[in-house]
Amino acid sequence: MKYTVDKSVFELNPDMKFGILIGNNIKNSKTTLEDEERLRKAEIKMRDEIKVEEIRNLRNVSLYREVMRKSGINPNKYPPSVEAMFKRIIKGGQLPVINSLVDLCNAISIERGISLGGHDLIDINEDLEVRYSKKRDVFLPFGSENYEEVQEGELIFTSGNIVQTLKWVWRQSELGKVTLDSSDVFFQLVGFGYEQCSSLYEAMNDIEDLIKNRFQGSCRRYLVDINNPSIEF
Repeated sequence: MKYTVDKSVFELNPDMKFGILIGNNIKNSKTTLEDEERLRKAEIKMRDEIKVEEIRNLRNVSLYREVMRKSGINPNKYPPSVEAMFKRIIKGGQLPVINSLVDLCNAISIERGISLGGHDLIDINEDLEVRYSKKRDVFLPFGSENYEEVQEGELIFTSGNIVQTLKWVWRQSELGKVTLDSSDVFFQLVGFGYEQCSSLYEAMNDIEDLIKNRFQGSCRRYLVDINNPSIEF
């Protein structure tokens, strides 16, 4: 299977980098007390250090919004999912407990301030792409059984014509959601640098550690950027 970022996407920001991890034979579980503790500590730390009015100035959030704006998506109407999540936390809310893998990925997303999506490969049957939408692309909203047509010319993450994430990093599909039964998972992270100590580099380390040590799985790791826009896995 291939994962490709269309060259037009890098015109929005040539420094954009996509961190890809493929986790296989993951043994997911119900959330433990230790898992929830990590999530709650991440929330508290963010709440203590960041004010609501500062969220849009966070480096990654600011750059996600800029990419969305340049692509034709209004980030005020359709904010990056991490921006909405951070706002909920800083205003005093808590994220719901779902399962260990989802909750720990959310903790890493908060700790590193980065967009991080996990997609169950059982629902992905065609090559993956980040590109602009075309006629006949469809999206299955979370919790729905009915597909919706996607407007042409919108930045998306898709498998064939089945959209996995609508409006780039705004909303994930019902297809590919990570459950207790998920064992083979595709992780996509979006950053703007890959040097040591960068949010992307460290978050990928965190995910790889989870896959191997917390969930006893195997992991393959890739970096996709303007110089290497396609991988096979």
